[in-house]
Amino acid sequence: MGKRIIIALGGNALEKKSLPPTAESQLRVARNTVAYIADVIEQGYEIIIAHGNGPQVGRIVLASENSGEVTPAMPFDVCGAMSQGYIGYHLQQSLQAELRRRGIKKPVVTTITQVIVDKNDPGFDNPTKPIGPFYSKEEGDKLAAEKGYIIKEDSP
Repeated sequence: MGKRIIIALGGNALEKKSLPPTAESQLRVARNTVAYIADVIEQGYEIIIAHGNGPQVGRIVLASENSGEVTPAMPFDVCGAMSQGYIGYHLQQSLQAELRRRGIKKPVVTTITQVIVDKNDPGFDNPTKPIGPFYSKEEGDKLAAEKGYIIKEDSP
């Protein structure tokens, strides 16, 4: 067994500001990103890729909430699993293709994870991990009033 490392990618690292926030654009960024990861594998490392999902899960939540006339909204934990699935799928597809291109025969696997949290955790009183798109102050105030969201200023 070779040396094992973890590579962590933020959800924003899977997007490029000059591209639209679509699945196709994320796949394009993933294809570029995995070239560097394949370099690490070529050096003899076994890797685990962990990733964030803030922008992605935010879009899934918005899509789910805004399709209420057609289908019920999905709960947040399900939206989180959906984001893990499609991000993992893009990374897995891209890394498998890059490894094949280099003649490296290694399996690539995506795993969906769960975290159990205490609903009474005081961290819920002051959330610090933003999700979704950036809003103007007016848009944020409207969402907070309409949906009860906690909206905070963050750098765009």
